[in-house]
Amino acid sequence: MSPPASVDAYIATFPPEIRLILERIRQVAREVAPQAEERISYGMPALFQDGVLVYYAAFKQHIGLYPPVADDALKPLLARYAGPKGNLKFPLHEPIPYELVARVVSARRDFNAARLRERGAA
Repeated sequence: MSPPASVDAYIATFPPEIRLILERIRQVAREVAPQAEERISYGMPALFQDGVLVYYAAFKQHIGLYPPVADDALKPLLARYAGPKGNLKFPLHEPIPYELVARVVSARRDFNAARLRERGAA
């Protein structure tokens, strides 16, 4: 199966209740990073700004959010959602913590910007 051509096409493949969650994650991420480029990468919706900000995907039992977050202040809040490699798994049988999703995108945006500044100073 070939990857979807767009984020809209990806989201359209899911049942209505999952589409609502994916659209809300998309909206929250875009509010935090309005200048990020949206695309499909590794077959998932992704946002890029100075590198990858976040990938998100729907699975049978959860919504996945990637990559792992290095922000120490967020780690205690994310611990209950951490998957085996530090990626986040939000169970579908629980309310999705959209505010936490926003904080993850914000932390990744700030991390990427800092990394870019460090490279420029080197």
